[in-house]
Amino acid sequence: MATDIHPTAIIEDNVELGENVKVGPYVNIKSNVTIGDNTVIEPNAYIGSYTKIGKSCKIFPSAVVGTIPQDLKFKGEFSELIIGDNTTIREFCMINRGTKGGGGITKIGNNNLIMAYVHIAHDCILGDNVIVANAVQFAGHVTVEDNAVIGGMTAIHQFVRIGKFAMIGGMSGIAQDIAPFCLAAGNRATLHGLNLVGLKRAGFTNEEIERLKEAYKIVFKSKLRFEEAYEKLKNSPSKNVIHMIEFLKDSSRGFVRDR
Repeated sequence: MATDIHPTAIIEDNVELGENVKVGPYVNIKSNVTIGDNTVIEPNAYIGSYTKIGKSCKIFPSAVVGTIPQDLKFKGEFSELIIGDNTTIREFCMINRGTKGGGGITKIGNNNLIMAYVHIAHDCILGDNVIVANAVQFAGHVTVEDNAVIGGMTAIHQFVRIGKFAMIGGMSGIAQDIAPFCLAAGNRATLHGLNLVGLKRAGFTNEEIERLKEAYKIVFKSKLRFEEAYEKLKNSPSKNVIHMIEFLKDSSRGFVRDR
C-alpha cells in the first residue's frame, strides 16, 4: 500500500519511509530518519535526525523523539535513537538520542508501550515488552530488561538497572538497581517480594516460582552477606535464579533491598 503523507507535514531530505507509513498533519521529520512499514506518525509529532523507527509503530500527537540529549557534555557528535517494531509512544513523550559517553545510542526495543509524558533521556536502553506508565522520568544511562512494568510518575536515577519481569509501583524513587522478578515501590524504593502476578501471567511454572521464592529469601531475607548468598545459589538448576544473582553481582550502584 502507498505511503500517506499529509500536505502540511514537513519532511527533510534523506528520510526513508517504508510501505503504508502514515504521516499526519504538521508532523516535522528531520533529515537522516528511517521509518518502517505500517508505522503511523500522528499530528504535530517531531522526529529528530538520526532516528530509526521500526515497523508497525505508532507515535501519538506531540511526541518528540530523537532530539539531542539534555547533557552539557554533548558537543554535537553523531548519536542516534533506535526504536524497535510494534512500539507505541503516546502523547507528549520525549526521547533523546545517545551521547559519546554512553555509546552514542538510545534504544527502545519491540512491543513496548510508552505512555504519555514519559521522558527517556540519553543512552537509555529498554528491552522488549516493557510497559512504562504516564509521566515516568528516566535519567540518562538507565537500562530496563524485558517485560518490566514501571508505574506512573516514577523517577529513575541515572545508571540504574531494572531487571526483567520487575514491577515498580507508581510515584517511586529508584536510586539503585531493581532485582529481576521483584516488586518495588516507595521513595526511596524498597522491595516487596516477587512479582507473583506478573510471573503467573507470563506462564512461569509453580516449581520455578518456588525456586525464585527460595532465592529471594536467601538473598533478601536471610542474614547472609550477598557474597555468601551468591555462593549458595550459583549452582542453582534454575536459569532465572542464576539471572537474578548475576544481575545483582554486576551492580555498580548497589541494589534495592527488602523492606
